[in-house]
Amino acid sequence: MDSKGRLCAIPGCDEPGEFRAPPAEGAGGASDGPGAYRWLCLDHVRAFNSGYNYFAGMTAEEIHDAQRPFSGWQRETRAFASTGGADRPPRWADFDDPLDAIGARFKDRMANMEQRGERKDGRPLSPQDRSALKTLGLDKDADRHALRKRYSELVRRFHPDRNGGDRSHEARLQQVISAYQQLKSAPAFI
Repeated sequence: MDSKGRLCAIPGCDEPGEFRAPPAEGAGGASDGPGAYRWLCLDHVRAFNSGYNYFAGMTAEEIHDAQRPFSGWQRETRAFASTGGADRPPRWADFDDPLDAIGARFKDRMANMEQRGERKDGRPLSPQDRSALKTLGLDKDADRHALRKRYSELVRRFHPDRNGGDRSHEARLQQVISAYQQLKSAPAFI
């Protein structure tokens, strides 16, 4: 016997019991672990499988619901965060890391981001974006609201209509407008 001494669970069968099957009287047992099962030989497990009916005991409506193409997918799933590919530090208030094994990794990663001049939110900045931020006098971590506010301030300051028709600031106004156009469609400000 090559199945660790188990015989088929069907009375009168002397074949080795190599295949698991649910008990004849139903699964029963506790719901906190694997249910009971019995060992069957190849012929008897084939007979069991051919007579198995998943839908036995179900109403027509339950059968219809179980046969829908997306059955089981109606549970809500959590959305994936868009962090620009970078892992963000954990935000668990009650998280305990006495050896700082996990926290040290994130502190190092955040320090590296700061050294490379990356934004705290992990969104990418191109060299053109950095130049535009410098033109507008904004920090690299500025958000869309700060961008709009600063743009409005600079347009009011440099527009000829606000300066009694003085066109001496027109070149600076064009730089401000160009910088704003660059940043408003940049991934960091979307």
